[in-house]
Amino acid sequence: MMISSAEVDRLSAISYNEQNQKAKQKNVLVTSGPTYDRLKFIANRLIPQTEAFRDDTKQWDWRLTLIDAPVLNATCAPGGKITFYTGIIEELKLNDDEIAAIMGHEIAHALREHGRERVSQAMAQNLAVNVAMAAAGGYGSAVSAANQMAHYVFVLPNSRENESEADAIGLELA
Repeated sequence: MMISSAEVDRLSAISYNEQNQKAKQKNVLVTSGPTYDRLKFIANRLIPQTEAFRDDTKQWDWRLTLIDAPVLNATCAPGGKITFYTGIIEELKLNDDEIAAIMGHEIAHALREHGRERVSQAMAQNLAVNVAMAAAGGYGSAVSAANQMAHYVFVLPNSRENESEADAIGLELA
């Protein structure tokens, strides 16, 4: 890969902290209450299971963020930074097992370093496009075609594979 795990962890931590700071400023950062407690309970059940996939998860700085927003999403950034939005829980009326499956899926992306893969793929794609631009003399249609081709070659196949892998691992964790 074209970027180190340490660098991805560092950048992810910065992004995670910025996300939380913005949520706090907007007064949508949830740090207590029944929904937060449910998530914390589920996370505390899943996190110990991660050691079966990676020994170093014992040293991860696991954190949980709940943002009060009608967003149907959840993530886990490298290093164990979990984010859930109230929208996915409330609008879909998720039970604890469903939350655990989603959380496990997101944790699996961090375990398998899918974010690092995506960053490396983007770097490779940009390199391929720059080479194509130089070869094409900067002609727009050739550059666009090269960019599209690089996306299909580098990004899409791995995205599908990563999602399937995260599904399988997520179910094991849950």
